[in-house]
Amino acid sequence: MTRIVFMGTPDFAVPVLQKLIATQEIVGVVTQPDRPAGRGKQMQPPPVKETAVAANIPVYQPKSLRSEEAAAPLRQWQPDMIIVAAFGQILRPHVLDLPPLGCLNVHASLLPRWRGASPIQHAIMAGDAQTGVTLMQMDVGLDTGAMYVQQAIPIHPDETAASLHDRLAELGASMLDEYLDDIVNGRITATAQDDSLSTYAPMISKADGQLDWHKTSAELDRHIRAMTPWPGAFTYWEGQLLKVLAAEPVYGRLPSGVPGEVVRVGDTAVVLTQDGGLALNQIQLAGKRAMSSSEFLRGRPDFINSKLDHNLTGGR
Repeated sequence: MTRIVFMGTPDFAVPVLQKLIATQEIVGVVTQPDRPAGRGKQMQPPPVKETAVAANIPVYQPKSLRSEEAAAPLRQWQPDMIIVAAFGQILRPHVLDLPPLGCLNVHASLLPRWRGASPIQHAIMAGDAQTGVTLMQMDVGLDTGAMYVQQAIPIHPDETAASLHDRLAELGASMLDEYLDDIVNGRITATAQDDSLSTYAPMISKADGQLDWHKTSAELDRHIRAMTPWPGAFTYWEGQLLKVLAAEPVYGRLPSGVPGEVVRVGDTAVVLTQDGGLALNQIQLAGKRAMSSSEFLRGRPDFINSKLDHNLTGGR
């Protein structure tokens, strides 16, 4: 049986690892170090570590694999293949060249579209009709290796990054189950990517959740869904951070105003945009509970005709 080392860190990688544990010989797992999390900043293990420990699989958590010395535990495991899913570190030649069968990556996009760290969010923000998973050879580039196989799924109109993440994680696990033996035994050959078609999905930061009301209603709707659950979409109202948890585009006859101005349509607060409005279905002020905009208006009627800002200065 093929000796496999698995490398991954977040929730996305867990279904892949679980499938491999059930069907393959996993001799070791490499994941990121434990990190402080939550209000108490307690050290939390990555989801992949928890899965591996529960299965009694040895775990290695290097801060970095840049040096050859850091890769020593991998050499001791003598893997035939390394399988990677959302590991979070760039692998260098001394790791890529270690296993005889190479390193295989489970990437959550239809490469060469959306190479990089945040393909799920960028596919939603761009309004892509579909995305998928690519099983690919790893090389020294960023998601530039030759591709073994791809499978596509549609992106639903109400898709959030959370729901698409879960569907792609399960797809990646099922694809490995279906195709890994054919890849290992040479029955599937890899095809080079067309670099001229590549797009890049840089890592998402907290600041990327900020909404620009000068964009179209459709763009803002996609942005909110792409930022769900993290980092969350937000704006500012009178100097206070206001999270926008759920919204939907509104078109047709709307009260006049400028982008970012809040108007009332029925009992719902609607923010004017470049080409229409965005109904605020669920919002949350910092430190307060989430509520519908109609509920929010009962306590803060001055929200109507106010202006949502791009920065902390606030104002009406």
